[in-house]
Amino acid sequence: MLEKTWRWTAAWAIGAVLAGVPTVSLSAQDQALTRASTHPAGNLVPRPLFRDPVFDAPTDPVLCYNAEQGMWFMYYTQRRATAENAPGVSWVHGTKIGIATSSDGGATWTYQGTANIDYGEDEHPGQTTYWAPEVIWHDGLYHMFLSYVPGIFDNWNHPRQIVHLTSTDGISWTTVGPIDLGSDRVIDASVIQLPDGTWRMWYKDERQSSALCSADSPDLYHWTTRGRAVRNQQGEGPKVIHWQGRYWLIADTWRTGMKVWSSDDAAHWVPQAATLVGSHGDAVVSGGRAWWFYFGGPRIPDTPGYRRGAGESGSGGAPRTRVPGRSTQIDVVELHVVDGTLIADDPNQPTYIDLRAERESER
Repeated sequence: MLEKTWRWTAAWAIGAVLAGVPTVSLSAQDQALTRASTHPAGNLVPRPLFRDPVFDAPTDPVLCYNAEQGMWFMYYTQRRATAENAPGVSWVHGTKIGIATSSDGGATWTYQGTANIDYGEDEHPGQTTYWAPEVIWHDGLYHMFLSYVPGIFDNWNHPRQIVHLTSTDGISWTTVGPIDLGSDRVIDASVIQLPDGTWRMWYKDERQSSALCSADSPDLYHWTTRGRAVRNQQGEGPKVIHWQGRYWLIADTWRTGMKVWSSDDAAHWVPQAATLVGSHGDAVVSGGRAWWFYFGGPRIPDTPGYRRGAGESGSGGAPRTRVPGRSTQIDVVELHVVDGTLIADDPNQPTYIDLRAERESER
């Protein structure tokens, strides 16, 4: 509305000058309104958007509006960047799911602690690893699809599974159970509802050379695998949204960046050349606009595709001393569709965000 007002006022002023109509200078209030109208609606976000105040390495963010609390919740993998005596990649294990909340439409985030999850604790007390949650709300319940590793290890060569949990408040979670996807090395779920009411999940299957795969469910509880979602491409952290009349699949393909595919039916995917910034994140659609939340910072040196992520600035209330090669941060940019291509704004430019106080449609 402000942008339309500014455009109309500017056009009227130009026309008045050309017509010889006397004009008056704008009041201070009108000048402030004019300045405000030159950027998108919403609040300006800080850089970085969020740093974890405990271990300083938040990754894999996913957002879900919590109507009971009247706030947006951000769930993320709480990597232990500051862990001592953690050989190899053991600091990426033993992780919990952090929670940060926002009451101003996604511009500022406050750390609230970790999600109450006890899956695997009976068998591996104090040694559980939780990664990459997917959280959606449906029919009175929050559903989490959690990547789980049974232990703390210094390498990547161990089983992983995707576990289904539910919650009435988005904080304390009850285990439904692991999902049978025909593999003992699956992680990184993304779930949406299709037009016919069924559900589709995308995930990474490391037993299929880190392929991006999918599975279908009539009810979120029973799943049937569909095989590879895209051909000739490895990746992880898939995220699927429906926006601007198309489905968009975003996945971290390491050296080739955050690759994007589009589809009319969520089954047949066409790749685009343009990639998005950052690593494994969440695309959030609200009020007709969309934003890309991602983590940045250095990748783990001994993983394929190690690269530097987005630049960092500020402290966000986190520890002042960053751990070289480990510390990360969460950032956000707005998304647009231009000539059929999904693109993101420049993270070095201001970003304004306006997440509505309503649940995101997962379809």
